[in-house]
Amino acid sequence: MAEGRAEQSSGLPDGAITLRQKAYQGMSEASDHRIGNDAAVLWRIVRLALRYRGRVALAVGATIAAAIFQLMIPRFLGTAVDHALGLLGSGSITPEAARGALFEAALLLLGASVLRGGFTLLHNYGGEAIGHLIAYDLRLAFYRKLQRLSFSFHDRIHSGELITRGMLDLEGVRMFINTGLLRLVLLVNLIGGGGYLLLSADLLLGTLSFAFVPFVAWCSSVARLRLRALWLALQERMGMLGQIMDENLAGIRVVRAFGAEPYEISKFDAASDAAMAIADQRIKTRAASTSVMTFAYFIAMGLVLWVGGLRVLEGAMTIGELTVFLTFITILQQPVRQLGLLVNSIARASTCGGRLFALLDLEPAIQDRVGARPLDPTDGTIRFENVSFTYSGSHTGAGLPPVLHGVSFTVARGKTLGIVGPPGSGKSTIAHLLPRYYDPSSGRITIDGQDIRDATLDTLRQAVRVVQQDAFLFTASLENNIAYGDPWADDSMIQDAASTAQIDGFVGGLPDGYGTLVGERGVSLSGGQKQRIAIARAAMLPATVLVFDDSTAAIDAETEQRIRESLKTQMESCATIIISHRLGALRHADEIVFLEAGRIVERGTHDSLVLQGGRYAALFALQSRDDTGLPSSTMNGAAP
Repeated sequence: MAEGRAEQSSGLPDGAITLRQKAYQGMSEASDHRIGNDAAVLWRIVRLALRYRGRVALAVGATIAAAIFQLMIPRFLGTAVDHALGLLGSGSITPEAARGALFEAALLLLGASVLRGGFTLLHNYGGEAIGHLIAYDLRLAFYRKLQRLSFSFHDRIHSGELITRGMLDLEGVRMFINTGLLRLVLLVNLIGGGGYLLLSADLLLGTLSFAFVPFVAWCSSVARLRLRALWLALQERMGMLGQIMDENLAGIRVVRAFGAEPYEISKFDAASDAAMAIADQRIKTRAASTSVMTFAYFIAMGLVLWVGGLRVLEGAMTIGELTVFLTFITILQQPVRQLGLLVNSIARASTCGGRLFALLDLEPAIQDRVGARPLDPTDGTIRFENVSFTYSGSHTGAGLPPVLHGVSFTVARGKTLGIVGPPGSGKSTIAHLLPRYYDPSSGRITIDGQDIRDATLDTLRQAVRVVQQDAFLFTASLENNIAYGDPWADDSMIQDAASTAQIDGFVGGLPDGYGTLVGERGVSLSGGQKQRIAIARAAMLPATVLVFDDSTAAIDAETEQRIRESLKTQMESCATIIISHRLGALRHADEIVFLEAGRIVERGTHDSLVLQGGRYAALFALQSRDDTGLPSSTMNGAAP
C-alpha cells in the first residue's frame, strides 16, 4: 500500500470507517445525479432486456394471453349462471339436460383456466430467464469495470461495499423484469381490458368496480417514494455490514491476538441493528400500503354487490351479469394485493439500478490517452523530471498534503537506483507512478524519452514490473501463483523462477511440491516465503524496468544476497529501482537517493553518502550498530 495514505485496519474505530463511507456516499450522490431520474434508470433496464427481443416478445405475449384468458373466465361464468337459471326456471328441461349444459360451461371455464395457467407459467419462466440473462451481462460488466477502475477509486471505496453492489443491487435489477415489468403489463391488460368490458356493459357498476384504482395509484406512488429512500438507506447499511465483515475476516489474527472479539461483535451488532431498523420500516411501509389498497378493494366490491343486488331485485340485471362484475373484482383481488409488490419492485429496481449504473458509468482516472502508442523501449532509460504528486483525499480530489515535491533522477539500463527514507517520505509512491497506477500532479516520467502517459497501459505494465512489500497470493497452487503473469509457462520456466527467488528448496520439501495449495492470501506461508514467491512471479517475465518496493523486508540478509546474485543477469538488461529500509540491500546500487518529506535531500553512491556524514550516514551507522548487537538510543529506521 502506498505511503502517505491512511489505511483502514480491522481494529480501527468507527470514525475511521466513516471517512470511507463519506467518500462512498459522495460517489453515490454524484453518480445518482448523472444517472438522472428513476424513469431513466428503469428505461435503461428495459433496454438491457431488449437485447433478448425474442424472449421479451414471448414473455410479453404470454402475459397478454394470460390476461385475456383470465378476462374470459368472468364472462363464461356469468353466461353459465344465466343459462342454468333459465333452463331450470323454464321447467321445459330435465335435470339431466341441465347438468349437461352446466358440464359444458364447466369445460369452457376449465379450458380458459388451463390456458391462463399455461400462459402464466410461460410468462413467469420467460421473465425469470430474461432477468438471469440481464444479471449475467451486468455481473460480467461489473467485474470488468472493477478491473479497469484506477487505484484512486479503490483507495476510497471499500471492497465490502463493492461486493454489496455486485450482489444485492444486481439482484434488485434482475427481479424487476418479472416482478415489475411483466407484472405491470399483466395489470394494465387486466384493468384496461376489464374496464372496457365492464364499463360497456354497465357504466355505473363499471365505475364502482374501478373506483378504488385511482386511490390505489396514489397510495402506490407515495409508498414507492418512501420505499425508494428506505431501500437506498438499507443498501448503504448493508454495504457497511459487508465492509465490517470483510475487514474482520482479513484481520482475524489481529483481532484474536488483541482479544478484540467483544468489540468486533458489538460493532457488527450495532451495524446490524441499524440495518434491521431500516428493514423494519420498509416492511411497515409496504404492509401499510398493501392493507390500505386491499381495504379500498373490498369497499369497491361491497358497493358493486349492494348496487348490483338492488338491480337484480328490480329486474334490471340478471344474476349472471352481476356474477360477471363480482367475479372480475375477485380476480383483481390478487393483482391488487400485488400492487404493493409491484411498487416495491419498481422502487428497488430504480434504486439498485441507479447505484449499479453509477459504477458502470465511471471512467477510470488512469486510462489510455487518445492516440496512445505502444511503448517501444530501446535503451530502457527512466527519467523522473521534476515530479510532484498528491493523493486525492476524497471524491472531491482534495484534502491531503503533497507526497512528492520536484523529484528528479535518471536510471539507465543495467544501472540500479536505491531509494531510502523514513516512512511516509514517498518511496512507494515512486514505485506506483512508474506503471501509472497514478499520474503525477506535475512533471513527467519518461522511458527512453517517451512520456509514459502517451504509452498504452498494457505495453507500459508489461515493461515495468513492480514487486511489492505486501506480496498478495491467490488461493491457488504455488505453481499458479508463480506463473500468474504467464499461465502457459512450462514447468522448467516456473522452476527456474523459483530457483532465482530461492524458494525452490522450500517447495521441493512440500508433499505436493509446486501443486501445493496456498491458503487464502497466503496465510499458510511466512512473510519471507510470500515475498520470495512474489519475486519469482516477477522473474518469470521479461521487463525493461524492475522495481523492488521493500520486497525483501521479511527475507534474511543471506537469502537476499543469493537472490540478488541470481537476478544479476536479468538486472543487467533492465533499469532497476530498489526501495528499502535496510541499507545492506542498497550498498551495491549505482546511485542512492535519500527521500524526506517527498524531497530528495541526499544523493550519491553508498561510499560518498557515508563520507558526507548526513542522514544516510547516520542511518547506516545506526543499522551497523544494531547489526553488531550494540545498544542504540535511536529508533531503528529513523534518521536523527
